Amino acid sequence: MSINLNQLVQGALTESVLQHIAGRIGCAPEPAKRVVSLCGPALIGAMMNKASSLEGARNLFAAIMSPATNALIAEELPHSVVQDDGFKTLVDTGANADAAIASRDSLNVLAERIAEYTGVAASATRTLTGVVGATLFGVLKRYLTQHNGNPGQLPTLLGHQLPIVRANMTDAFAQALGLGSVGAFLAGVASRLKAVSSHLDHPATHEAAAFSQPSDAPAAVPEQPTKESARKKKWWWIALAAALALLAVLIGRGCSTQNSEQEAAPAAKPDAASDSADASTAAAADQSSAPAAQPGKDATMSFTVDANGVPTLTATVNSDDERRQLIDTLGAKLGADKFKANIAVDPDTKPAAWIARLDGLLPVMALPGAQVRVAGDKIELDGRAGDPSLGWLGKLKAFFGEGWTIGAIDTTAAKALAASDAQAAASCAAADAAKKMNLRPVTFGFASDTLPRAALDNLAESVKALMDCDAAGQPIKLQIGGYTDSSGDPAVNQRLSEKRARAVRSYLIQHGVPADTLTAEGFGDAHPIADNATREGRAANRRIEFKEIG
Repeated sequence: MSINLNQLVQGALTESVLQHIAGRIGCAPEPAKRVVSLCGPALIGAMMNKASSLEGARNLFAAIMSPATNALIAEELPHSVVQDDGFKTLVDTGANADAAIASRDSLNVLAERIAEYTGVAASATRTLTGVVGATLFGVLKRYLTQHNGNPGQLPTLLGHQLPIVRANMTDAFAQALGLGSVGAFLAGVASRLKAVSSHLDHPATHEAAAFSQPSDAPAAVPEQPTKESARKKKWWWIALAAALALLAVLIGRGCSTQNSEQEAAPAAKPDAASDSADASTAAAADQSSAPAAQPGKDATMSFTVDANGVPTLTATVNSDDERRQLIDTLGAKLGADKFKANIAVDPDTKPAAWIARLDGLLPVMALPGAQVRVAGDKIELDGRAGDPSLGWLGKLKAFFGEGWTIGAIDTTAAKALAASDAQAAASCAAADAAKKMNLRPVTFGFASDTLPRAALDNLAESVKALMDCDAAGQPIKLQIGGYTDSSGDPAVNQRLSEKRARAVRSYLIQHGVPADTLTAEGFGDAHPIADNATREGRAANRRIEFKEIG
């Protein structure tokens, strides 16, 4: 049985809990929620890295199971955050958890990167990171305690979080933690976690050979007495045989040659044994020099590209080196968070010649609706990749050249999708998009810059429309304007309107809209659309307006 650590942390840090924490650290609840959603997977990734070595896994397990970790933290958070002593204890617990997860410097850099992404102050982000760390440790301790957990169970449990980390952690966050690129880190950490878990559960298995720590070496010691005993016996028999030979010579001086040979026969036994050993060695050498069986299956790859231009790839390759090369190439060319991959390793698979020619396929991997299958030196195009009007068949034939068999399937579905995309592109005029988004109003509560729940559905629809146009190659550039009603000081209203605009921009970016297509500006109480003398009118004026950027 496994758990989703990120989901459990999000469930423990409810809106009510975050509202109290945000009030204490000086930020709004909604930005605090965004910080939590980003630092959770990043900290899980750091824990995966920590648990991918024997010493790291043991130390991390000890820290989680220590008395300082509160296994009931999820239940107690609503009470502890409203009390000064309770909140101080929570922060202190977070500091202890942080020290066990990663270095202080790397966590500070992580907080700075998340702060840049969310607009929350780095100091507040750092506090939230500690709260998330404490919560992670608490839910892990509870789970491990309930399931009689041991150190070997921890790497396995963290390995199950790999899809969560892949989907939510960016290269900037991974590099802040010293993990390198997300793709390269995740490509190697899973196998290390598995080896550590196997060794901790079964120290005598062959996985122990992968680790050089002295505490695990004694498994090989019992062989030493046996080898020494065997050597002693061998030399004793040789000595005995030599003595017998000498005795036979002395006694047999007056005997016949036949008798001498019979008495001296025992001395020949070691030579006979050596001859037998030499024959066995020669046979083994002959056997080892025999040609190894060659891989019999073609390396394969297939991918399908969704409406947002994100490919989901499945492949089988010959070795871990090829797997890493494939992941690294995709990460470098597409971006670590711009593809999904399930890559298996099968030694009975031939080397994948197509890995070195991925540059020709990368543009197709960004084509919404494209489907491609590769097996050995054969490539088949389907979906939009097989649409004759797009010309990918000819382009790939020219790129790959002779020795490759490339074909295309022109399906009705592909044509229908192309027609649908053309229709969507026709509706991607910035002015029309802004008009439609303004018909889905986003309004704020009095003196608040927190996105109300009622506005989230409308913003989700706007995200979908903007991303559809971006996937169709027609990104929409918009100005996000924030407004207030006429109550209060104009300077305060100006700042509040800017915060409202930035909150909407952050939401859209977090959910996939390209940051370079959006700007945020505040206009205070200017250009009211309703009467500020009425309650309803003031509520309507606390709004967001979208406008095309010329």
